[in-house]
Amino acid sequence: MSDLERICSVDDVPEDTTFLFRVAGDDEEEQEAILVRTNGDICGWLNYCMHMTHIAIDKGSGATMRNGELICENHGAYFEADTGYCNFGPCEGAVLNDLDITVDGDHVFLSDDDYSFVGRGGTEKDPADRSSSSNVEF
Repeated sequence: MSDLERICSVDDVPEDTTFLFRVAGDDEEEQEAILVRTNGDICGWLNYCMHMTHIAIDKGSGATMRNGELICENHGAYFEADTGYCNFGPCEGAVLNDLDITVDGDHVFLSDDDYSFVGRGGTEKDPADRSSSSNVEF
């Protein structure tokens, strides 16, 4: 589906957290996705914890990261930013769903045949939703 759709510039991807954007699959349903810098590269992942897939890793202000790992604030799961592998937490052994990303010069592109780029930022949230964003203290 994708034919090198520009997501952002390389400089837009933060060093210590994530860049949030939206994609749509064949069913045209929007999903959130994230970009993360790791080992001099940029990786793309769908933005949900493998323990409970309705829980976002980046809740709109960048994901918490430590030592090259993305942290699900709801469950305390740790995902290696470069492989998506969960090495600690309730979904240990699971792997985040990846997106094919291409970096060309100063630009980051979605190059995944299963998704198309929708836009920057997250999906609209219900302002009446008062659910907790965390049950793990850092």
